[in-house]
Amino acid sequence: MLQIAIISDIHANSRALEAVLHDIDQRHIAAVYCLGDLVDFAPWGNEVIERIRKRGIPTLLGNHDERIAFDEPVVALPHHDAHESANRVLAIQYSKEHITADNKKWMASLPYTMTLRFKVGEQFKSILLVHANLDSNDQYVYEGDDKQEMAARLKARGIDAVFMGHTHLSYVQELDEVLFVNAGSVGRSREEDRKACYTIVTLTETEIKVAIVKVDYAIDEVAQAIYSSEIPDFYGDFLLQR
Repeated sequence: MLQIAIISDIHANSRALEAVLHDIDQRHIAAVYCLGDLVDFAPWGNEVIERIRKRGIPTLLGNHDERIAFDEPVVALPHHDAHESANRVLAIQYSKEHITADNKKWMASLPYTMTLRFKVGEQFKSILLVHANLDSNDQYVYEGDDKQEMAARLKARGIDAVFMGHTHLSYVQELDEVLFVNAGSVGRSREEDRKACYTIVTLTETEIKVAIVKVDYAIDEVAQAIYSSEIPDFYGDFLLQR
């Protein structure tokens, strides 16, 4: 048996990240992988990046990381109303101004995807890590979406499971012998409880088992820190909607 942890979408929330890493350490899981989106929407973007770097966690380039690393423009999203769109521009501008040049350079070096191949007993298991989907780090894949074409492509590549983030909504779903998993969000969960969310993956010779884990953290403290910063109050209010 082999266990790994997969985290995603921290969004500058160092308090949630520390709670999740503590939980992982308490479970004695040595290998941790991150699906990206380290920055935006809370005050601790540099602290989150530096914690990930110091711990040596292999990390993907999320769409928010890419925008900050390469100073890309903010493009309006069709599912955001005018109020959220305006706040989003301000929050991202905060990251552009505060993330250090060295941390931007490090994020620019991150890969879009990662394929992991583990030997468990006499068997091999292949896992694909992406931020959003197979071809893009900003296209959403929800639990109810049609995944037949994705499943066929993954089977042709010999992939047993694909792990995604980006939606901030966790799920585990099997289709045509391929496991689809959304790891949820550590720092900006869209789930009702708003708890920090991550996944534990247990690999055996016969199967891959996934547990979605929810961790309590000081949400009120994070909201207050946002209110005290230049980041719009919108993002503190979001965390308290639970």
